[in-house]
Amino acid sequence: MRQMRGVSSGLVLVVAFAAAACGKGDETATTATATATMSAAPMKSAAPVATASAAPTANPAAEAAAAAEQDKAGKSLQNHHRHHHHGGVAMFIHMAIDTLGVAPEKKAQLEKIQAALLAAMTPSRDAGRAVLTVLADGVAAGKIDAGKLDAAVAKQEAASAAVHAATIDALNQLHEALSPVERAALVDKVAAHAAVWKKVNHDEEPGTKDKAGHLAALTEQLALTPDQVEKISAALKKDAPAKIDTAALDAHVKAFEAAFVADKFDAKTLTTANPGNAQVSKLGSARMVRFYKIVTPLLTPEQRTKLADQLRERLTDKHAAK
Repeated sequence: MRQMRGVSSGLVLVVAFAAAACGKGDETATTATATATMSAAPMKSAAPVATASAAPTANPAAEAAAAAEQDKAGKSLQNHHRHHHHGGVAMFIHMAIDTLGVAPEKKAQLEKIQAALLAAMTPSRDAGRAVLTVLADGVAAGKIDAGKLDAAVAKQEAASAAVHAATIDALNQLHEALSPVERAALVDKVAAHAAVWKKVNHDEEPGTKDKAGHLAALTEQLALTPDQVEKISAALKKDAPAKIDTAALDAHVKAFEAAFVADKFDAKTLTTANPGNAQVSKLGSARMVRFYKIVTPLLTPEQRTKLADQLRERLTDKHAAK
């Protein structure tokens, strides 16, 4: 169940596994999740298994369409984790509930707990929305107000520090509501979200032109010219900050897993929560802010308007909207 953790070649699978939690809960995301879940299941027999290439293709067009939709869902999740950092690991937990797949009679109970989690994150969520709003206004104007942005980011970090204390009761209720199998599934999904978050906010090299990178996504969204791509890439690479160790985030994900799968659980004992959540907020926001500060002056007025509109659209993401 946990074989995909720490395996770099499995990051695409992690994206598909968590895609349905991006806030666009449609059939595409569900298909991506089901496919990834089956792919990630451990082998229970040593018997030979036919490879995918050896099996006849029943419907190439349908498979190609499904692959395209899965890729779209993965990109949507990556974009979510590039722009929302206010809730820390509590947000990963909230998103993981979306795809837990519990029995119908338990669904209403989990939706109530999920709503409680979201309500507990209201101050941090509002602070995160404020950061995006300042960014969008600055992008549209062609110059980001550093003072307003710094103040907004500071408020988000302060609010994020209070997330765990606010969510303790809901987390305890969640543990009580789930079976041991469901608890194990949830911590796997939380780890998957953490892996995607790290992929786009820590592991991705600044200025990379990789097709899965932020610059590639921006190129597609704004129809950047080759000259713009080169200038933005060079600017992002110049004086890029050194990578920060994600030990605090990793420690909290690991501690949450160990505690949550146990028969008894009390979220108050998770002393790793505040450092882990703070790292998500600080590292993610810093990377996002740097990206848009560098990109903005290299865009045309029309591109800036379009990008500002896209940033404002992020305010309506399921896990960020009021």
